[in-house]
Amino acid sequence: MNQIKGGCLCGSVRYESSQAPALSAVCHCSHCQKQSGSAFSTNVVVPAAGFEVAARTLATFYDTGENGLSVKRHFCNQCGSPVYTELESNPGVVVVKAGTLDDPSWVQPHVHMWRGSAQPWVSVTEGTVCFERNPEA
Repeated sequence: MNQIKGGCLCGSVRYESSQAPALSAVCHCSHCQKQSGSAFSTNVVVPAAGFEVAARTLATFYDTGENGLSVKRHFCNQCGSPVYTELESNPGVVVVKAGTLDDPSWVQPHVHMWRGSAQPWVSVTEGTVCFERNPEA
């Protein structure tokens, strides 16, 4: 997979990346649970270089991670879809919400992060790489 494309529910926000995704991850942190309205957020990490957004209704919620660094959560202010996130702790990449991909069928998470915050009823396949919090850089 060398290129990804996607957008929000109403189509007002569209994005694409000319770069291959670096990683797929599931995040169980409490902020991702609230932001996704679910038990976790499935994400695709892509290089920021080559990531392009075309949007009429893109809005940003400025959040702060547990490490005190900024988290920019970009979403469509028309339909409310969370689209992508930028993390001060991980410059140079964009974290795309996998559910916004035009074709999310290829996404296979490589890692589960913030398992310490995971809901007790969420199971993870044995042998999956997991971190209780964020992995050390």
